[in-house]
This record gives sequence, C-alpha cells and structure tokens, in this order.
Amino acid sequence: MMENFFISLEIMAEGMGGIFAACLIIMASVWIMSKLSGKN
Repeated sequence: MMENFFISLEIMAEGMGGIFAACLIIMASVWIMSKLSGKN
C-alpha cells in the first residue's frame, strides 16, 4: 500500500517538474521575443 503511494508521488513530482520546466521555457521565450521586438 505505502510503496504504491510513494510511486505515485514520484510520478506526480516528475509531472510537476515537467510543467515547471515548460513554464520556464515559455516565460524565457516570451522575454526574449519582447526584448527583440523592443529594439526594432
């Protein structure tokens, strides 16, 4: 019972990490695009 709980926690943590990484990438690309468009 407890091992299944910890396995599901690991899977959830991986999912959260992926979402966090995706948010960082999106924010970085938006920041870069705003910098590029600001210069033009």
